[in-house]
Amino acid sequence: KQWYQRRVPITAGEYKSYLSSTMTKVTSAKSHLIGLVGDEDTCTAFLLGGIGELNNAREPNFLVVKKDTTIGEIETHLKKLLTRKDIGIVLINQHIANDVRHIIEQHTAAIPALLEI
Repeated sequence: KQWYQRRVPITAGEYKSYLSSTMTKVTSAKSHLIGLVGDEDTCTAFLLGGIGELNNAREPNFLVVKKDTTIGEIETHLKKLLTRKDIGIVLINQHIANDVRHIIEQHTAAIPALLEI
C-alpha cells in the first residue's frame, strides 16, 4: 500500500518523494491564454488587465470590434481563436455573439471554452 492508504505515520522520505512528484506535475502544466472578441470598452479593460499576447506568427489573441468591422472579419478571427492550441478560454461580447451564433453553436470542444460576456 502507498503511504496515503495506510493509517500509520509516513516517513520523511516518503513525504519528500510525494511532494517532489506532485510539484513536478503542477509546474509542468501548460498554461493557456484568454482570447477575446469584444467592443472597444471591453477590450480596453481586458488589455489593461494584461491579457494581450501575440503568438509566434504575430497573431493577437483579441479582436476589437468597431462599427466598421464586418461580420466576415469577426467570423474569421473567432474561428482562428477556436483552433489555436495556446487559447484556453475565448470571451465574446453577447451582442457580437448574436451576429456569429452559427459558429458558437458549432463549437463543441471543451478547450477552448467559449463564454459570452
